[in-house]
This record gives sequence, structure tokens and C-alpha cells, in this order.
Amino acid sequence: MVGSVGVELNQSMDYDLDLVLDLQVELSQSTDADLPVQAELEQWVKAALEGTMDEAELTIRLVENGESAALNQQYRDKPGPTNVLSFPFEAPADVPLPLLGDIIICAPLVVQEAQAQGKTVRAHWAHLVVHGVLHLRGYDHTDDGEAREMEDLERKIMAYLEFDDPYMSDSVTP
Repeated sequence: MVGSVGVELNQSMDYDLDLVLDLQVELSQSTDADLPVQAELEQWVKAALEGTMDEAELTIRLVENGESAALNQQYRDKPGPTNVLSFPFEAPADVPLPLLGDIIICAPLVVQEAQAQGKTVRAHWAHLVVHGVLHLRGYDHTDDGEAREMEDLERKIMAYLEFDDPYMSDSVTP
């Protein structure tokens, strides 16, 4: 684990991180109405990285159900689309690179889950970006202790971003 739940977030929201965000959108025109803009994605990424590094590079790829399902099957051996997948980049220890990895988000599923959970689509986008970045930082939720730690940090970051607790209505979780 790279971070700590006890990290204090800068209240001014002006974290000085040199961020390179490669946004890839592979969606039909009918799907892209509820997409966040690049500036929002960058704000959410920076909040999830605050205090952990001076520079970072990552890719966020927004996809349809089909691509999400194929990746979920290939890498997790699970059928069907999933809301977010994270692929951390693992550089050799002696090669300091700011490359974090890739986050894949299934846009139609974000909208569907937000509606089912009674959340705004924007809040759910923010949560899934934060969740994905925390995976790139080394957090996981494979057991109850890890899940509690990761969820506590997600709640703190989402509050910092002025969103409600993402787990208040968690009929579907990342």
C-alpha cells in the first residue's frame, strides 16, 4: 500500500501536481451526453493523488459495455461489463517513472448505476475516477480490512471534492 487513510487533504483544492492525463473516448454519440469534461477528470485525479507525488501520468479510457465486458473477462475472468478497471504500471524499482497506469470506465454502466443508486451521474463519475486512481496507488478491497481502508479514503476524498458519501446507497459498488 502506497498511501494512508490519515492523509490530510489540502483544503484549497490547488494541489500542485504536474499531471498528464491521456483521455481516450471510445463511445457512440448517444452515450457521450453525460461525460465529464477533462478539467473535472483532472480535478478528481489530483484529489486522489494529493500529497503522494509531484508528477503523474495516466490514461483514462471511456468505453462501451462490450469493451468493458471483454476486458473484464480477459483480466478478471468475470462475465459482463464492470464499472471501472485499473491497470497499474509497474516500473522497475530503479527506474523512477511518473507513469501510474490505465483506468477503464464503462460509461453506460456509470449512468445506469447512478440512476439505480439515486446518485448524480457526476458524483458517480467522480467516485469511479477516485476509486480507479486509488487502485493505481496500490489500494485494493480483496478483504474486509482493505475494503474498509479504501472506502474510508474514498469517502474522505469525495467529501473534499464536495460530494456525498459514495457508499450511502451502495446497491452496486466498484
